[in-house]
Order: sequence, then C-alpha cells, then structure tokens
Amino acid sequence: MNIAIVGGGIAGLSFALGLHQRGIDCDVFESVMDVKEIGVGITLLPHAMRELAALGVQAELEAAGIENLESVFYTQHGQYVYKEPRGRHAGYTLPEIGIHRGKLHRILFEAAVKRLGQDKVHTGMRCTAFSQDPNGVQIDFFNAHTQTTETHLAQIAVACDGVNSVIRKQMHPQDQLCFAGINTWRGVTVHPPILTGKSYLRIGTVEVGKMVIYPIIDNVDGKGNQLINWVAELQKPNAVMNDWNRAGDPAVCAEIYKDWHFDFLDVPELIMKAEKVFEYPMVDKDALPFWTQGRVTLMGDAAHPMYPRGSNGSAQALIDA
Repeated sequence: MNIAIVGGGIAGLSFALGLHQRGIDCDVFESVMDVKEIGVGITLLPHAMRELAALGVQAELEAAGIENLESVFYTQHGQYVYKEPRGRHAGYTLPEIGIHRGKLHRILFEAAVKRLGQDKVHTGMRCTAFSQDPNGVQIDFFNAHTQTTETHLAQIAVACDGVNSVIRKQMHPQDQLCFAGINTWRGVTVHPPILTGKSYLRIGTVEVGKMVIYPIIDNVDGKGNQLINWVAELQKPNAVMNDWNRAGDPAVCAEIYKDWHFDFLDVPELIMKAEKVFEYPMVDKDALPFWTQGRVTLMGDAAHPMYPRGSNGSAQALIDA
C-alpha cells in the first residue's frame, strides 16, 4: 500500500513519521520548494508534545524552544489578574514548549527525509486536482522545479494542505472562509526576558486590543536577550479582513497599543522593534458533512480549521496524525 500525503506541514510530516513507524509506505508532497526556518512562534501543549514524543523528536524540540513555566493574565491597563502553572509545572507528564514554527517544521522535515528517504519527500509539488476509481487515487501536481505537471498514483490520499486545501475545495466546492471581524498581527522581537523568561502573557481583550506574548528562543543574540513571539488581535464591527500572511506595517499595529506602557513591558516598543510583522485574518470554516470521499480524506486544518485559541489547531493536527 502507498499513501500520498498532500502537504508537508505539521500534520503531513507527523502523519508520515507515524506511518513509517508502522511500516506503511507513503510519499509526502509539499508545495514549498525549499524548507526554511521562516515564520513566527507556536506553542506546543502537553497533549501535542505527547504525540511528538511518540515520534521520537521530543529532545530536539525541548532543545530548540523554551519550556513555559506559567501563564499570566493582565488587563489592557497592565493590572495583574491572575496566573496559573503550565505543562510539567501544572502536573502534566510532558512540558508546554514555545518554539519557532520554522524550527518545529525543520525538525519534522529532517526527520522525515532521514527516515523515509529523500526520494519520498517531494518539495515544490503543488496539488491542483485529484480523481479516483475503485483501484486507487490519481493526484495532479504542478512541479515548481521543472515547471511541468505531474501525476502521482496511490492507493489512498490524505489531504494535509491546510485551511485553503485544494482537495477540500474539490470535495466541497461551496466551502467558504468564515470571518468574525478579528484581525491579527504577528511578529518576533529580540528583547530582554519578560517576567520569569518562561512566562506566557495574555493582556487585554479582542474588543480593545489583545496581546499574547511568549519567548521562543533563549539567548538569541549571545547577550542574554530572547526572541519573543507576539500576537496582536483586534475585533471591530464591519472590519475588513486582512490579506492572508502579508507583510504588515508595525506602526499601524503599534498605534492600537500606543498607551500600553507597563512597568514590566513597553508594548509599542516591542511591536516597533519586530524583525518582521505579518498580518492574518482570524478565520475558521463551517463543519463539513463528510471528510472522506472514497480513497481520499482530510486531516488537520484541511478537515477542521479552527481559531488559534489555546494553540489547539496544531495540537489537533498532531492528534489527527
């Protein structure tokens, strides 16, 4: 049996590693030509780490990220609300880790190439369509390396190609994004450790402006500073949806938080000193009547895209895998 995995992100690579552990042949097809450490941060909750530990990459992830000690809540005026322990410190067997998404992707990608073989992990392959019959699945790709179209045959196809899944769209042509008026800005900033240096901060609310802030790399510059991941969220009536993952203007974002100068953190300064800022709309999709059609099925965000609340999108993708 051969399984074609369409999408080489967190869900697709984790699924491939799990299949390999069980002796099941698979090929991974990723649209990106070169896998690089780009993007911003992600939190791996204990139940996500459980799945990653089973794939044998726990030690690498702990070395690449920062273990969260606590989650601390503040109002938009910088007033302390409460805090709670996280991960191992809250009694879980496994830690909660803040990590650069690019490092997580690289660790999974390199593990897949090493275990499956370089000829089983295909980059620059963008899925354009699929068809199937009782004997198998035919998946069409555009090969960015050769600028040609190619077809791959498999017994089963699993779509791990994200919220804008081509395979999902072919299964459900009327499928649409749902936007509730919340836009987000994401960035990473080299900054001195905040609070304990292992604190996950939530400040404010989406109605007035909300910030989620946590460290993802220790001593990033050799001077004791950390790479701090931050997410800004704002909900407005009749808001226009941000473009998807486009470069944002830090000044526009900082204006929302211009009065957020606290004794433990200057939020506008954190935003303005970001290496890059990206804009995203906060979207999900309505539940589907089915995920599986014959020999083709959906996984992760391709099946059930959800708001990035509590880092459960990545965790659910890993559990799916």
